Amino acid sequence: MQDNSCYCDYQAHQLQRRTQNVQNSDLHQHIASLTTQLKGRAINADLEAWLNQEHGFNSDTYKQLKADCERGVAEGSLCQYEGGGVRYGRAFKPSDDLAGFSVDVVDMDNVVGPHHTHTNGEIDLIMPIEGDALFDGHAAGWMVYPPGSSHKPTVSNGRALVLYLLPNGEISFTK
Repeated sequence: MQDNSCYCDYQAHQLQRRTQNVQNSDLHQHIASLTTQLKGRAINADLEAWLNQEHGFNSDTYKQLKADCERGVAEGSLCQYEGGGVRYGRAFKPSDDLAGFSVDVVDMDNVVGPHHTHTNGEIDLIMPIEGDALFDGHAAGWMVYPPGSSHKPTVSNGRALVLYLLPNGEISFTK
């Protein structure tokens, strides 16, 4: 008799992935409408200023993305992995409909994450959940790291969700 346990595990995994994709469809739609506006823009301080002006803390975009992320975390379709006190997960791989960006979401509570370099830059949406959480010293809103920059992502003063947009999904963790 052939052992089909691997195949059953594979089917269960595929069903779970399809379910996550359905649950994350609002997030995908909201991110896609934003990333189309980012296509071709330099990833720098000017972009950070523009994001905070056009899609900042009090905007509908911010509120929609935060609600999508909170729902995804609560339902288990986002931040499904944990390591070093950081819950994390890749919501979407880079794709044309996301202007080549990948989308990752992390859940951090007064913790320092692993050091990494942003090969092509990193665009962060900071969403405090508990307390007056800061991400790398920044409050709610957008933060942009230019290409070649690096850091140890740090959340202080509470808990925050952080959504990362990575051009071509590129990030390099220090070993």
